[in-house]
Amino acid sequence: MRVGIVCPYSFDVPGGVQNHVMDLAEALLGLGHEVSVLAPADEDAALPSYVVSAGRAVPLPYNGSVARIAFGPVSTARVRRWINRGDFDVLHVHEPLTPSLSMLAVLCARGPVVATFHTAMTRSRVLSAAQGVLQILLERITARIAVSALARKVQVEHMDGGAVEIPNGVAVAKFAGVAPLPDWPGECAPGSGGTLGFLGRFTEPRKGFPILRDAFVALAPHRPGLRLLVAGPGDADELVGRFPGGLRDRVTFLGLVSEADKARMLRSVHLYVAPNTGGESFGMILTEALAAGTTVVASDLDAFRRVLDGGRAGRLFPTGDTVALRGVLSELLDDAGQRAALTAAGDQAVANFDWPVVARRVLEVYAAAVEATDGRVMDQEWAGLG
Repeated sequence: MRVGIVCPYSFDVPGGVQNHVMDLAEALLGLGHEVSVLAPADEDAALPSYVVSAGRAVPLPYNGSVARIAFGPVSTARVRRWINRGDFDVLHVHEPLTPSLSMLAVLCARGPVVATFHTAMTRSRVLSAAQGVLQILLERITARIAVSALARKVQVEHMDGGAVEIPNGVAVAKFAGVAPLPDWPGECAPGSGGTLGFLGRFTEPRKGFPILRDAFVALAPHRPGLRLLVAGPGDADELVGRFPGGLRDRVTFLGLVSEADKARMLRSVHLYVAPNTGGESFGMILTEALAAGTTVVASDLDAFRRVLDGGRAGRLFPTGDTVALRGVLSELLDDAGQRAALTAAGDQAVANFDWPVVARRVLEVYAAAVEATDGRVMDQEWAGLG
């Protein structure tokens, strides 16, 4: 099958949707299919051979964060040219309601279109001002995938249609058995040491970093060997400055890390902590931590609860409750047996998210979309492709 995949967000900046698109593409290639990915990226960016750059992206505030997207006449022409040259059996767009390449690709499509919805957002200012375009988009989508129950609920209740729930995948083989970073994770004797990990934008409120910081600050005086390993975008001085002077040498900031170093970072901690406060439709970083064989502690968000099998594959704590998090961290750091049991349950849970398993479910949706269109070509009046 010839598959065209469209990512709305720039490949110059790492992100969950970008990683999802790359991993799906590689899983499909591994299963013997032909795949081309279109994404915003600088022309001189180092891209995988299956990725085609649609040009430089621009930052846009979106869904409580900042997305780097591409839109406008030049982007439309590039999307149109890529689709015509690709002659795809199916076009798979991600986040088509984001004003970027995916939206343009839907409007330019000539055959079956599968759309994956990653977020649970019901509206944006842009979409509120463009209800007519929204209706055209939804009518042109042949089949929908939602990465979580919450994202699927939005489709049913707000977008006049259902969606097949297929979770984000994780390339388990890339994380399992990876060596930790030098000198990590260190000792974890009861009442003494241990290493906590956090990956994400520590300045973004919904990521909940202050909750973890406060729990660490409360625990550290009683655990002289306790350390915190942080990775993600941001300034090292700003991060360290959020901690009391006497604890700053126990906080290590890696900055932005490659996918390979992310796996090593996850293997370098005793507990990976996800203190997010909301806005999560899935828990991608949780599946990656589980794949790395790391014990996970996460806030009790619905999306996280589903990934962690209701708390059997990782410990949950009440969202936003620093005192409860401190208690969970102290208990697990002192109980290697409990950590091992959670890790074993995590190994079983993450097997359902392994990309070869997930990709085969996506292929079933592709086949259904192709059958539903039965070779019919969409009307192209809006896109001018007649």
